[in-house]
Amino acid sequence: MTKSIKSAIVIGATGLVGRELLKQLNQIESCEKITAIVRHEDAELKSLKKVQQFILDDFLLLNDEDANGYSHAFSCLGTTLKKAGSKQNFYNVDYEMNAHFADLFETTDTHYLLISAMGANAQSKIFYNKVKGELENHIHSLNLKYVSILRPSLLLGERQEQRTLEDMTQKLYQKFSHLVPNTFKYKPVTAEQVAHTMVDAARTQTDKFEIYDNLRIQTCK
Repeated sequence: MTKSIKSAIVIGATGLVGRELLKQLNQIESCEKITAIVRHEDAELKSLKKVQQFILDDFLLLNDEDANGYSHAFSCLGTTLKKAGSKQNFYNVDYEMNAHFADLFETTDTHYLLISAMGANAQSKIFYNKVKGELENHIHSLNLKYVSILRPSLLLGERQEQRTLEDMTQKLYQKFSHLVPNTFKYKPVTAEQVAHTMVDAARTQTDKFEIYDNLRIQTCK
């Protein structure tokens, strides 16, 4: 069964996957309304005809009225400990803002889609994975009509901001990528692959709750 993406609201719209997702949504004929929640107006997004930018300095101020009436809600929002500057700031973005966004779609007909992480686990001793796992648990507890959670590994692609460790890992991977089998579950994926999987899930998922692991993201047609 294929469902139409009639309207979409996106947070994390100026990130690596967010930008790619908006490009793909913009090309879908049935998608008539696309809202990108941004902190500052983004010149690059102006080139996408259907995309309207909703400027909001604090995403926690997003309310029910702002989020009302969308067929799909996509969260591509995430940061790193280094960029956030502290564990608390990281938690504020990756947990608080994402949880608040998801809360807005309780008891609605909106299909909610989230980019999490491969190692997401609320019991993890690694802070990053622990926060991702706690967020997934929160999402699971909500009364949402449809939920899709994607768990990619390392993301390949050019970012707007510098993430030194990720950049180094990317270069290392690219050097030895020919040695990595296509079915390797930890194989890095591109922003295009993740965005494509989000769109595919939005169109085809029939189960109420579904997790898309890294291998599934790699092989999504």
